[in-house]
Amino acid sequence: MLDIKIKPTHDNFKHPVKGSEHAACWDVYAADIKQLEYGKWEVDLGFATEIPEDWKGIIVPRSSITKTDLTMQNSPAQIDSDYRGSWKIKFLFYLDVLDEPFPYQIGDRVAQIYFEEVKPFKFDLVTILSDSVRGESGFGSSGNK
Repeated sequence: MLDIKIKPTHDNFKHPVKGSEHAACWDVYAADIKQLEYGKWEVDLGFATEIPEDWKGIIVPRSSITKTDLTMQNSPAQIDSDYRGSWKIKFLFYLDVLDEPFPYQIGDRVAQIYFEEVKPFKFDLVTILSDSVRGESGFGSSGNK
């Protein structure tokens, strides 16, 4: 089992929880909420971590975000193993609803987190790539027509 060291960084810290025994992610809570500018918000999750080398933390939106006009910027967010600061999320209202109140309060579940192993890799500089059926066909070319 992977052990993640977690340190509270805010008085309103709430420990991440799993919504069910088989949930893939842990729910995280708002410890502090700041409006950065009109329509943009920063949510401090109230904790810092020490993630083992070759692992990373990932923050993703909860499905309930679809009930709002928010988008989580930089989603999914990547937390590197050498980062020791408080985990934070930035939200943005994606429609012209700048007067709409921020839908989360301190203590609300605002996102989910999970951890992935980071496999080492390297780039090999080449002048030719092997052929494939798809070739250079891009955006939407591998889906059903």
